[in-house]
Amino acid sequence: MAEVETKKETKAATEPETQADSMVGELWVDVDIIAPAEKFHHMFAKRPHNVSNVTPRHIGGVELHEGEWDKVGSIVLWNYIHDGKLKVAKDRIEAVDPEKNLIKFRVLEGDVMKEYKTFLLTLQVTPTQGGTGSVVRWHIEYERIDEKVAHPETLLPFFESMSKEIDDHLLSTE
Repeated sequence: MAEVETKKETKAATEPETQADSMVGELWVDVDIIAPAEKFHHMFAKRPHNVSNVTPRHIGGVELHEGEWDKVGSIVLWNYIHDGKLKVAKDRIEAVDPEKNLIKFRVLEGDVMKEYKTFLLTLQVTPTQGGTGSVVRWHIEYERIDEKVAHPETLLPFFESMSKEIDDHLLSTE
């Protein structure tokens, strides 16, 4: 079961959003998986081009435009399906920490940037303490272009579903 949390500057996560909400926000979702943290992280750090094979309902393709897959500064183009629409995001890898199973992507261009001034996505996978499996945390930091733009909460179920599909794939290849 996934745990969804939101953090906005002055409002509790359970309060309804209004146009008075802050322009800057953070959202995250924690997804429990069975696969080891290292394997899940490896999929995004070393083999993101394979994510589309594993999650074709979510990712239509991934291309490396500059650099190497797991190197800071590299540019990655994602074709994805969100809310039933084909979309694109051109990201720069901002951080990679294999010891923490962490990778950060800053969106530079694409559909997201039509509504957000900044958009930083952090993926961190943590082994479950005292048990098997891991917790995948997708963390979004963003700034909306104006009050009419919704907070990107619809991405949380997208990341949750994609994480479960990747988990199923990783378990089937063991």
